[in-house]
Amino acid sequence: MRKLKASIVSFAVVLLISCGGGVSKQEANSEGFEAIEDVLKSKFGDEAHYTDLTITYNETIGNIVGITVTEAPESLKMGEWTLSQDNWTQTSEIALEIPQGTKAADFMFQLGSKINLGQLGRFVEKSKEQLSTEKEIENPSLHMAFIKMPKNGNRAKIEYVVMLKPEKGGTTFTFSYDLNGALLNVDY
Repeated sequence: MRKLKASIVSFAVVLLISCGGGVSKQEANSEGFEAIEDVLKSKFGDEAHYTDLTITYNETIGNIVGITVTEAPESLKMGEWTLSQDNWTQTSEIALEIPQGTKAADFMFQLGSKINLGQLGRFVEKSKEQLSTEKEIENPSLHMAFIKMPKNGNRAKIEYVVMLKPEKGGTTFTFSYDLNGALLNVDY
């Protein structure tokens, strides 16, 4: 039954990507980022642990996803991966050092109901709207969006960060949100 479920999920991800033009062409919104999350889960599994997850938008090539991930936190080994133009590349392997008496998983997050890319996509939409309203900037575009895990492992302080630029370039505007969706900081 588990293999059937995994096959159905894999088929759905392939169908979603083929219809949507791949990860690189996903929109910077809830649905587009959910599609990216599905691809990550398909590649690394639902139980993967992350320390870094960044989506950068490049006008020429589209979305670039950068992650630091492991399927086994207790191994203290992670891989840095990049997904660009819908091709995966492992850029390095990392050996973690953690304080004695702690678990590696305490310094990582998983994608699921509490932390998810759909929420990050919603914050991109919300930030664009706020920037358009407050600064009268038409069509701001995504520069970068990421999940910020605190170095001390305090999961309550995980942040969603959205960086936007005006359509024709210029200053980067940064919005930070907590896990509950409260706006923590805006840097104009």
